[in-house]
Amino acid sequence: MDPIPTSDPPTTSWPLGIDHSITVRPIRPEDVELEVEFIRRLSPESIYNRVFSNSLSLTPEWLDRLTRIDFTRDMAIIATVALDGRETQIGVARYARLENRSCCEFAIAVADQWHGCGVGVRLLRELIAIGSRSGITEIVGDTLSTNVAMFALARKIGMSVQPHPEGATLRRLVLSIPDPKRPQEPACAKGTAT
Repeated sequence: MDPIPTSDPPTTSWPLGIDHSITVRPIRPEDVELEVEFIRRLSPESIYNRVFSNSLSLTPEWLDRLTRIDFTRDMAIIATVALDGRETQIGVARYARLENRSCCEFAIAVADQWHGCGVGVRLLRELIAIGSRSGITEIVGDTLSTNVAMFALARKIGMSVQPHPEGATLRRLVLSIPDPKRPQEPACAKGTAT
């Protein structure tokens, strides 16, 4: 595992109203408890939309994989707020590079009580910006064909919603990220994270 980047990506924050501001920063190994609390507060619908299953097994190995990121290859950022004097995670966005290293697969989750507050848009835009600076030219993600909220978020970002090669229950979200230094060509038609 590589150390947490100190200059890229930066920690950012933005005001959210009278008493709150949101901080976005890379996830760290010591954030395991924040991640566990975040996952446990997700509704069954949010869990199903995120992992296409009704349950999650919070094993130490899985939590380690979620919080120990090789930042030279992949990225995970979290959104936090201070509630009752303590840092509370309200969202997470991550990408994993695919075999074609200029393409990555993304995932995002936002705490249910923070839906509609712009957290997902801010997280996804920040993740895309980090990916672009790291040489990513295409970002893809899979979602359930019933996840209307994810379609709306994807379209706000400029992603296209495409049929999924594995059938009608899924859709593929795709965003090409132009790089003025390189000629444009498809980054990945289909790949798997390694």
